[in-house]
Amino acid sequence: MAKIGLIALDLDGTVVGENLAVSPRVREAVAGAQARGVVVTIVTGRMFSAARPFARLLDVRGPIVCYQGAAIYDVASGTPLRQTPLRLDITHDVLVRAKADHVHAQCYADDTLYLDEINQFSKRYTDLAQVEPVLVPDLLAAFADKPSLKIVLVDTAERATAYVDVMKAFLGDRAYVTRSHTDFVEVIDPQVNKGEALRFLAARAGVPIENVLAVGDSWNDLPLLTAAGVGVAMGSAPPELKARAHAVVADVAHDGVAEAIERFVLAGSPAA
Repeated sequence: MAKIGLIALDLDGTVVGENLAVSPRVREAVAGAQARGVVVTIVTGRMFSAARPFARLLDVRGPIVCYQGAAIYDVASGTPLRQTPLRLDITHDVLVRAKADHVHAQCYADDTLYLDEINQFSKRYTDLAQVEPVLVPDLLAAFADKPSLKIVLVDTAERATAYVDVMKAFLGDRAYVTRSHTDFVEVIDPQVNKGEALRFLAARAGVPIENVLAVGDSWNDLPLLTAAGVGVAMGSAPPELKARAHAVVADVAHDGVAEAIERFVLAGSPAA
């Protein structure tokens, strides 16, 4: 196996669980890799403001990927290095369809979350992301001429499971539709995803993609794991992600990220 020069970590369900805490073992493993000169980055669906505290906790200093790849930010300055918002007509179509289907929708611009209703679904999201939303009278009107980096559709796990297929059929190749959580369906521009963003960061860091270790836990991490030289799925990952991974480690409660770093970076074991 090629020597790992870059580690890309998803956040929710990978680095942190529902308690939003980073375990000492994970912090030690990340620090150990950094001490060896390995670059560590975060590749998440979170907003930058919701991801930055974890980046600072892990001493990640370079660029990180947010919004499923729709934006890349410099941690130190907070400057967006790249943004790829949805087209206005796609935003319009998704919001109209979601309203007709009685599915909660939310949009993002200038690293701010916008809602037109506070309900159980918005609270589910904001409790996890730890961000304060901006409430507008009508989301469709607010984003009629304002680009949204992504749209998140929130429902019960059962309905979200079915709704991702509804949105994929509805939008076709006009958007990339994925799930980051059992309750969330996310819509972004079709040109970007976590894998494409990882290739951008690897090239920027001067690290060949085959020398990249990526760790993730959910459906949205499939492009991330397949792009990396070594793609590792958490133990809680869905079967389709595990099937495409080079290796499977423990879940977040049992420090799967630390296991991956210890195995493929600190000990240098080959993928299996």
